Amino acid sequence: MKYIYSAMFTTDDKKIYARIPDLPGCISTGSDFEDAINQITDAASGWLVVAEDEDLDIPPATPQQDLPHEEGAVYSLIRIDTIAYRAKTDTHAIRKNVSLPAWMAALADKRGINCSQVLQEGLRRILS
Repeated sequence: MKYIYSAMFTTDDKKIYARIPDLPGCISTGSDFEDAINQITDAASGWLVVAEDEDLDIPPATPQQDLPHEEGAVYSLIRIDTIAYRAKTDTHAIRKNVSLPAWMAALADKRGINCSQVLQEGLRRILS
């Protein structure tokens, strides 16, 4: 799934603090704005993956103009793609038994086609 949320950034002398107001507990820090954006995107991705897996309610994104604005805070939209996050972080494989017509399996073997790879690519397109 793809999501867009507003992230709020505040700074002190040493760090940039980031949080997604719509996702309770979704906070992070970074050494600069680029790092803070990367860190909060990663934190939000993990938050949303757990919510998806546990069938928890995922709050809708609040429009930025409706968020309470803190003095000195910077707001930015953050794009989160949980399918891409899963592909990057959940790399363990499981065995899945599939059925193919014998002629298809034989022809795939003859042509050197990796059926697991084709299935993964097809599912990735469908799930994105």
